[in-house]
Amino acid sequence: MCKQPAWRALMPWWCLIVGVVALDQTSKLAVLDGLARGDRIMVTSFFDLVLTFNTGAAFSFLAEHSGWQRWFFTVFAVIVSGWLVALMVQHRHERILVTGFAFVIGGALGNVIDRLIHGAVVDFLYFHAGRHGWPAFNLADSAITLGVVLMLLAQWRARPQTPSSEHCT
Repeated sequence: MCKQPAWRALMPWWCLIVGVVALDQTSKLAVLDGLARGDRIMVTSFFDLVLTFNTGAAFSFLAEHSGWQRWFFTVFAVIVSGWLVALMVQHRHERILVTGFAFVIGGALGNVIDRLIHGAVVDFLYFHAGRHGWPAFNLADSAITLGVVLMLLAQWRARPQTPSSEHCT
């Protein structure tokens, strides 16, 4: 029986990565086509669609800088994605962990595409309670978050179980 190559064993996860990037970019194109910068469409009392461009990282970290951060975060995302691909191959039999890696890679690449095309990440999902809100984000950010949660879950499930110790009196 012939053992299939590692890249081929990961085909479902390559498809997941491509699907995340495609869904992310399609949603951003729809928002870019339907909204102008600063527009807001109220969807519910706690959720709006908005169009913002984030030149920084999460929560606009480093967004106020002169532009170097665009290339820093682009290169960083590509390097981390490459490292996660190597980990995918190494851990290809661990479904939850590899699924987490795939979501993070797909989200990171979706935001890399934005940085290369727009010079910033397109954000459009805005949750709020009255005047207090969570910073706008996008589907790529959601995929990264889901991926990290899955990675943590996989690590939690894989941790060795220590036998309970009885206290001697």
